[in-house]
Amino acid sequence: MFKYQSSKTSGSKSWVIQRVTGVALVILMIGHYILMHYNPDSGHTYQAVLNRMSYSWYRIIDISFLILGMYHGLNGVWGIFRDFKLKTWQNYTIIALLMIFGLAFIAWGVNIIFSIPYIRTTSIH
Repeated sequence: MFKYQSSKTSGSKSWVIQRVTGVALVILMIGHYILMHYNPDSGHTYQAVLNRMSYSWYRIIDISFLILGMYHGLNGVWGIFRDFKLKTWQNYTIIALLMIFGLAFIAWGVNIIFSIPYIRTTSIH
């Protein structure tokens, strides 16, 4: 797959995935803005959030935001560390810490999203 041996560690896959997640995040942010802020009837009360989260699509969008945003951010941090030409053990330590941090926050976020009950209520104004 790689023409030269050094291409394996060039970070080109990481660079491409960073751009893909960036585009996906922009699309999700535009959708988020239209659904949540452009429409004043969407509401930002606790009850309105419960109503929205009773639909699986909102949960999928939130989890997508969470995973894409976490990957995009931590991959950017890793890219900064790659510029320092650290020792091998330092690279492994940093990547391990970033992965642990990312997986922990993704697990926490998914747990929060799924802890919201699937209750559709009607609000009387």
